[in-house]
Amino acid sequence: FSGEWAAAHFRFHPPHSHLAYALQAGKGGTRAILVAVQAHIITYLLFTRETECTHLDRLCRLGLWEQGQALAMALAETLWAAGGGGRAVVCLITAPITMMPREGYRASSFTERIRMFEFSEKAAAQEFISDHINCFKGEGSHGVILFLYSLLFSRTLER
Repeated sequence: FSGEWAAAHFRFHPPHSHLAYALQAGKGGTRAILVAVQAHIITYLLFTRETECTHLDRLCRLGLWEQGQALAMALAETLWAAGGGGRAVVCLITAPITMMPREGYRASSFTERIRMFEFSEKAAAQEFISDHINCFKGEGSHGVILFLYSLLFSRTLER
């Protein structure tokens, strides 16, 4: 992955601002993934989330916690759809390990550290993602790459 991909994570505009609902997207290849997740975030905030605010106020009155919950729901919803409605796989990075790559391969120090968590219920996947939301939105977390891996494994390589 390029430096742009390695640095990409899910980052919202400041809480309680006019763009509190919006993910910040840089230029390049990660933008397509961010836009797809953004669509699920807006759908959740406008039509699913229970609140007393009007539709437009719902988007602007988000605090940090609500941003995390909206992101967790959007990621889980997307992974569940990729898995055909029967499974979702969430990939996280584990502690560094030392292993020699097989002949013909080179170690990336990233891929070797990925651990997969499989869920057969969407609610369980959403709760897990919510509990580990900083793995996707924290600075230096490689959150967009982790989500891309999660999408691939949820969809399965055969499909």
